[in-house]
Amino acid sequence: MRDKILGGLIGHAVGDALGVAAEFHSREDLRKNPIKDMRPVMTFHNTPIEFQPAGTWSDDTSMSLAFAESLIVKGAYDADDAMRRFSEWYNGGEYTPFGEMWDCGSTSSTAIYRFDNGEPVDNCGGRSEDDNGNGSIMRILPLAFYLRSRYGDYPQREEAFELIHLVSSLTHAHERSKMACGIYLSIAAALLNESEAAPAVYKGLHNAKTYYMRNKDFRGELKHFDRLYESGFADLPESGIRSGGYVIDTLEASVWCLLNTSNYADCVLKAVNLGDDADTTAAVAGGLAGAFYGIAAIPRKWVDSLQRKEYVLELYEKFADFTLRTV
Repeated sequence: MRDKILGGLIGHAVGDALGVAAEFHSREDLRKNPIKDMRPVMTFHNTPIEFQPAGTWSDDTSMSLAFAESLIVKGAYDADDAMRRFSEWYNGGEYTPFGEMWDCGSTSSTAIYRFDNGEPVDNCGGRSEDDNGNGSIMRILPLAFYLRSRYGDYPQREEAFELIHLVSSLTHAHERSKMACGIYLSIAAALLNESEAAPAVYKGLHNAKTYYMRNKDFRGELKHFDRLYESGFADLPESGIRSGGYVIDTLEASVWCLLNTSNYADCVLKAVNLGDDADTTAAVAGGLAGAFYGIAAIPRKWVDSLQRKEYVLELYEKFADFTLRTV
């Protein structure tokens, strides 16, 4: 299980680092010049335009590292501690490759601003329909392994879904974002235990839908996830898959990439070369693929290319130890 936990966490970071070089590039351009390996990254979000070295990772990995460390230090979920660490990342450059935050979505930055200005943590996350970007699904994967250590087969436990929703709500509190995180982690849980990817995905989808169907607060939102549950979803052409910043686009694209490949490398490269919000699509897909195939399936040269590799590996190894101790 340690192999799969590290596979998920490192697979997420590697997908992020591969994807940032393709972020906001069109699919058409990437067909002409596809990403096949780590490339230097052009950063421009909150800093002057400049190139960072290959293996640079973005907010997806930074916020995941911050959340994982919060769980280790506190021994359990602590909303204030998690938000404080997000603030240290956003304002002070903690959990970054080079000591400076350079990428953050608007819903997450607004939530952190509210927290910094004294708003109770339960009120910080965006609740409107416009707040359904992918900023919570991109950082929530460490919770999958914590929930496994606490509840075992956690998609069978209502308390597990409630905790998933709380963690999403730190920044993204609309029911749709919370459900996307619940479905994602339900799939991740199944991938840890199944020997074939497709049956695991369908089991995870079924478990999540069972929970949301009996919960009146979420039942009405299920229609937004209908495509995932269609029998021909995996057979959709690439042109039918969207890879923007909308949380459902990210969830669909990551699952589609997993279902249409047979190894970690092909999965994340397929995600990266969808373009647009490529770093998050590849991070979310890479987390699923890494959790299924394990750490040994991730090309070593990609792991070695990660900026601050030793730091990332050490923190995630500590996190794996933490979750395995508490099983």
